[in-house]
Amino acid sequence: MYANLKVAMLFAVLIGLFVLIGWVIGGMFFGDWVAGALFFLIIAAIINTISYFFSDRIVLWSYGAKIVGPDELPRVHNILNKICLKSGMPMPKLAIVRTQTPNAFATGRNQRSAVVAVTEGILNLLTDDELEGVLAHELAHIKDRDMLVMSVAATVAGAIAFASRYAWYASFGSRSRNNGNAILFLVVAITAPLAAMLIRLAISRSREYKADAEGAMMIQRPLALARALEKLEAGNRRRPLDRGSPTSASLFIVNPFRGEGFVTLFMTHPPISARVRRLEQLAERTGYIA
Repeated sequence: MYANLKVAMLFAVLIGLFVLIGWVIGGMFFGDWVAGALFFLIIAAIINTISYFFSDRIVLWSYGAKIVGPDELPRVHNILNKICLKSGMPMPKLAIVRTQTPNAFATGRNQRSAVVAVTEGILNLLTDDELEGVLAHELAHIKDRDMLVMSVAATVAGAIAFASRYAWYASFGSRSRNNGNAILFLVVAITAPLAAMLIRLAISRSREYKADAEGAMMIQRPLALARALEKLEAGNRRRPLDRGSPTSASLFIVNPFRGEGFVTLFMTHPPISARVRRLEQLAERTGYIA
């Protein structure tokens, strides 16, 4: 229910921003505010429908993720199956992303359609214990239906960014005709992607802390996940992802697009140091210090 409310909120934000952009465009170019708003309302409705039913497929396609069977990735399949047996969860589908950037993500609308994707890089970087921590983290996202919220958020954020980018470019051509409308257009172009970003970041950052804790408790080894996070942080700094869109960065266990110098507010994930510290505190409280 909580996940459904968040998805509904994202859809409402998309509709509101698209209607606002359409209202401005309609008034500036066609002299009809209502027609512009209705046109963009229809676009928002189409995007919402696609986001809900196909966001997981869009994400897998955008990263070239290929669904594989147990014979193709026996190591990952066995670890994933062990965690599912411990937690009582159904076995998700497994996918591989052909990149040396070490990372992982989960997507799908529910547990029956869930997919856990790992990169080739993460298989070369982590030990079995560390990989188990990462996969448990992703299963925690699936259990809480976070992947639906994050997949939809990524698609919605991308759509808002596209619409506001159009508004930004169009504003330059209209400034000489109507300076007031151009200023309003610029406001829309700036605030729309910012709103989408803040929504996506708020959802991602709170979910990551919870998935860390739940995943660590699934395997009863918080420090294994902590070590994995530190390795993944260093690995993604050395080799950031060169495909996909930053609007879907929140899906990954660590940000695959991050470079040096980002302000914490605009990071799609909490700082790795904070996540590791929480896992170390969890290990001390529970006595799971292996």
